[in-house]
Amino acid sequence: MRKSILVLAAFFSVLAFGISAKAQQSSDDMVAVYRWLNQQDNNFVTLANGEIQEGQLLQWKYKDKTFLFYAYKTPGPDRVAVYRWENPLTKDFASIAEDEMTDSDMQQKGYTGKKLQFYAPIRREGNHVAVYRWYRVKTKDWVTIPEVGDTDKYIDRGYKNKTFQYYGIIRSEYQR
Repeated sequence: MRKSILVLAAFFSVLAFGISAKAQQSSDDMVAVYRWLNQQDNNFVTLANGEIQEGQLLQWKYKDKTFLFYAYKTPGPDRVAVYRWENPLTKDFASIAEDEMTDSDMQQKGYTGKKLQFYAPIRREGNHVAVYRWYRVKTKDWVTIPEVGDTDKYIDRGYKNKTFQYYGIIRSEYQR
């Protein structure tokens, strides 16, 4: 009897440790995503936290760091890879979900340097927010805006062609 209790206690300890490790892992798997603005070039860039050092962004004249949502660092079920592309001619950065546009389409538009940024959910859940890509024809600039963002100011600046991309994750400390 005593041996059975010890075996059960050991089993539940291992189970609790596994659940705790999984919860910690999922928290460690999250990355904050921000949007920065370069007013000099009138270009936006969407970046996962730590993707480019803040000092470098400030040196490049990016300001107005704005939290957008959380995403995942690793692939998983119902997640899509999101890549950052750069257009050296227009100085524009674009965040494009996998299979949203082909690599050759992006290259024909003058974009190079495809780099993995994060993985985003493709299914809506209670704490998910739809994320859209808007395009401004005049400056050939793309901007990433969650549905809770202030879209009126982007419309006033000439952004149109709103396209759904994926979902971002809103955690309680950033919910409005």
